[in-house]
Amino acid sequence: MFFYTIFPAFAVYLNLYFLIPRYLQKGRYSSYILFLILIIIASSLLIVPGYYLTAWLDGSNAEKRFGITNDWKGIYNAARSEPLKSTIAAITLGMSIKLTKNWLETQRRHQALEKEKLETELKFLKYQFNPHFLFNSINSIFFLIHKNPDMASDSLAKFSELLRHQLYESNDNLIPIDKEIDYLENFIELEKLRQNDNLKVSFDGDEACTTNLGIAPFILMTFVENAFKHVSKHKDEPNWIDIKLTIKNKELLLCLINSKSEEVNKDVVNYGGIGLKNVQRRLELLYPEKFELDIKDNAGTFSVKCRIQLSELTAIPSTALMA
Repeated sequence: MFFYTIFPAFAVYLNLYFLIPRYLQKGRYSSYILFLILIIIASSLLIVPGYYLTAWLDGSNAEKRFGITNDWKGIYNAARSEPLKSTIAAITLGMSIKLTKNWLETQRRHQALEKEKLETELKFLKYQFNPHFLFNSINSIFFLIHKNPDMASDSLAKFSELLRHQLYESNDNLIPIDKEIDYLENFIELEKLRQNDNLKVSFDGDEACTTNLGIAPFILMTFVENAFKHVSKHKDEPNWIDIKLTIKNKELLLCLINSKSEEVNKDVVNYGGIGLKNVQRRLELLYPEKFELDIKDNAGTFSVKCRIQLSELTAIPSTALMA
C-alpha cells in the first residue's frame, strides 16, 4: 500500500506542477504527452518492487505470494496490470480536481471582471448624463436672465434644488422614489418658467408618492427632459406635455406623451441624442428582465411608456439623511 500511495502521488504532483505548466500550458503538446507516458511507466514499474518487499517480509517470495516471477517479464506483466491502472487513475483524478479548481477560479475572476465592468459602465452612463442635463439647465437660466430677471431668480432657486439632489441625494444605487419625484417636479417647474405661455404641462404623480420603494437616480428624468426638448413649438396650435406617474404592487408606470412638430427630424425624436440611448442602457443593466420600455413616434405626438419593477429600500440611504 505504501508503494501504491507514494509513487502514483509523485506522478500526480510531477504532472500537475511541472509537466502541465512547463509543457501543456505553453502548447508543447507532443513533449507533454511523451513525458506523461514516461512518468506513468516509471510510476507503474516502481510499484512492482513493493510486491517483492512484501513477500520477503512475509518470509515468502513474490512468485508464491503474488504469482510474479523474478525476471523482467514478470516485472513487466505485474506493472501493466494493477500498478498501471492505479497510476492512470490517480493522474486522471488529480487532473480533474486541478482543472475543476482552475475552472472555478476562472469563473470567479470572470464574474468579478463582469461586475467591475458593469459598475464602471453604470458610473460612466450616470456621469455622462449629469453634464448633459446641467448644460441644458444653464442654457435655460441664461435665456431667462435676458427675458425676465424675476423668473431667472426663481429658476436659480429651482436649479439649486436640482444641484443639491445631484450632489447629495443621488450617490446611492437606489434612492427613495419620493426624492426622485421631487426632483422631477423641480425640473418641470424650471422648464415651465423657460417655455412660452402656450405650452401646457400636466404632471400627475400624487399616487406614486411613497418612501419605502427605491429607484435608480435619473432614470425617469431623461424621458421628461426629452419631452421638453422636442415638444412642438406651434404658434397657432396647442403645445402640450402630459406626464402621469403611478405605482401599484411595487410596479412603477410612467406614461408620458407630448405634442411634436411634423418637421422634427425622426432620428432626433426617437433617440434624443445621448439621453434615451443612455437611459435604455441603464435600464438594461440595472433592471434586467424587470422593465418594459415602449417608445412611439406618431404623426403629431411622441409617447413613452415605461414599467419598472421596484424593490424596497432596506435602509434609508446615508445621503438622504444628510439632506
